[in-house]
Order: sequence, then C-alpha cells, then structure tokens
Amino acid sequence: MKKIAIIGVGHMGGAILTGLAKTKKYQLLAENHVNKRVSQLTDKYNCQLVYSISDLAKLIPDLVVITTPAAATMEIVQKLTILNKDTIIVSAAAGHSLKDYQAKLAGYQIARCIPNIPVSVNSGLTGIYYPDDLAPAAKDFINEVFHDLGEVVEVAEEQLSIVGTIAGCGPAFVDVFMDALADSGVLNGLARELANQIAAGMVKGAAQLALDSHLHPALLKDQVCSPGGTTIKGVTSLEENGFRHAVIEAVNAANQN
Repeated sequence: MKKIAIIGVGHMGGAILTGLAKTKKYQLLAENHVNKRVSQLTDKYNCQLVYSISDLAKLIPDLVVITTPAAATMEIVQKLTILNKDTIIVSAAAGHSLKDYQAKLAGYQIARCIPNIPVSVNSGLTGIYYPDDLAPAAKDFINEVFHDLGEVVEVAEEQLSIVGTIAGCGPAFVDVFMDALADSGVLNGLARELANQIAAGMVKGAAQLALDSHLHPALLKDQVCSPGGTTIKGVTSLEENGFRHAVIEAVNAANQN
C-alpha cells in the first residue's frame, strides 16, 4: 500500500486527507503542529500524525502533498531535503512557482496543483501542472491519486491561478447562489431544510448533466427555456440584474494576486 503524506492539515489538507481516506487505497500520513482538530481528524481516519519533517522522513512516504500557508511554505520546503530522493512532491500551496521548489529540492520529482474543497467527497476538481522533465511513473501516480479525488485537468503553470479561482472560489459563489435560491423558496412557503435540499439537488443534477452531455452551458440553458415560458422570464430577470457580469467580476476580483 502506497504511503501518502499531507504536510499542513488545514482546510485543504484536511479535505485531501478525508477524500483519500474514503478510497481505502493508501496508507495516510500527516505532518502538522500540535492541533486538537488535526488530531481528531487523523484519529478518525486512522492516519499517522507526526509533528516534524524529520519524523515524517522516517516513515518513507511515496508521495508528499504540501498544503501549507504561502508564508510558511519555503521554510518547510527547505527541510524536505531529508526525504528519500524517490519521494514524489506535489505542492498545493499557493504563492510559489515550480522553479522556487526546484531550487530548494534539486533532484526530486515535483509538480504543482490547485485542488478544491469538494475533494473531501471525491467530487473535486484539481488543476495540475507537470513539468516536461517529470518522470512518466511519477506523473501516472500523481494522476491516479488526484483522480481518486475527482476531476483532474492538466494546465500550464501560469493557468493555475485562474483554474484555482474558478474551481476553488467557485464553490463559495455557488453556495451564495444556492442560499439565494433557498431564500426564494422560503419566501414562497417552503421550509428552510426542504428549500436547501432542492437547491443543492438542482445544482448537483445540472452539473452532472453538463459533465455527461459535454454540451455548452448556453445550449443546456436553451433546452429549459421554452418560448414565452417561465424559465426564459427568469433568465431575463437575471440578465437585467447583472447576474452574468457579477459572476465575471467576482472571479476577476478573486483572481487578483
């Protein structure tokens, strides 16, 4: 059983750990400072928790995923040189380029990725940048691991930011949309719990249809909008109130580095 280590078990690290635990395919390791929440999470998923990189190195992980805050990342990366040279390193930390990692970790197989929180339920989307010199076996293993967590898209390094904004911030934008849908349901007489269930179920179904059909979202929208019908009237109201522009501006605002 391959060993996967998560360095920095915050929200994203915890989400990755949770999703991988559900696959029951890997031996999970974690490195973090002493934290009650992290201890509870690792205990729940039978994940071995250590409190230093030196202790982690002794466990000889096959793959290490870095999910530390940007400000702390390079300090931690400098310590990873004690890892076995066969260890594959994937950074999910923002704020540093692949060249930054390679400068500190010469000779290691390294890639960068931007996952999103739904990896915790194995329905995430992860953008990954693979350098040209990455060994095929390392690439295959990274792909296997992140496909276990959901969708994977391979992108250029300079595209990771916008991929991370859409996939990473997008769930919060959709949550706001679902909350507004549920509010409208409550306004029109539905119980809150039922309104939330309907909104979430609709989003899940619409997303699955888009993925399965491979149709452009505009075509899917047109399939629901009958001439003079209620849906096109609602879509018109969205346009009148700047819905599309608000979404684009939200992404642009979130993507400012």
